[in-house]
Amino acid sequence: MTAPAGLRAGYLAASLLVRPGLNAVMAKEWEGTENFPDSGFIVCANHVSNLDPLALGHLVYNQGHLPHFLAKSELFQLPVVGGLLAAMRQIPVDRARGGNESLLAADAVLAQGGAIIIYPEGTLTSDPELWPMKAKTGAARLALKTGVPVIPVAQWGIHEVMPKTAKLPSVRPRRTGRIRIGRPVALDDLRDSALTRSVLETASERIMTAITAELEVLREEGAPEGRWNPRTGQREMVHP
Repeated sequence: MTAPAGLRAGYLAASLLVRPGLNAVMAKEWEGTENFPDSGFIVCANHVSNLDPLALGHLVYNQGHLPHFLAKSELFQLPVVGGLLAAMRQIPVDRARGGNESLLAADAVLAQGGAIIIYPEGTLTSDPELWPMKAKTGAARLALKTGVPVIPVAQWGIHEVMPKTAKLPSVRPRRTGRIRIGRPVALDDLRDSALTRSVLETASERIMTAITAELEVLREEGAPEGRWNPRTGQREMVHP
């Protein structure tokens, strides 16, 4: 389904501001863009830098899709930024209210053939080695509820341009932000199941396992056993 002309114009205006800046601070390498469906899909990615959303949004937009992010509701209260987010139909997440309204809004975007971008961890990774952490279940819930494909994406190198503690990107030396897109996550056997905690955790771990596999390729090394749990502050064994 074609997006309204006004919405596309808003994205074009944003791209004219964002893309030159990204191209100035880092080179880019994109792999696997052919794995994006034509429309109506969820992108699930790891999160290593505050610059990740701009880099990934750039990639998705360049492939002909309008990227819709689930963003913290506080951002929508900021002057100018909040208005831009709302005009571009980004989706506010109010964690204090459980996020149900945001999932309904995302469902509507997907029903119109849009692309939703979610960071399943819900925040920048706190894993000491920057591997994907244990996921929250919102992405899995949306995927199983809507039946749309989930595309796993790994990002790496962007954290060197803008580390977790940095407020601005580092221009020199010029580094490369690498993004690798995988094939859809296998969730078909879960789609007719009741959305129990067990089912949602199984789907979430499959998503994170797929993301981790793509990141292993980018990093050219295997991930450690287990997955970092930010609640306990330690790595724990997981069962897909």
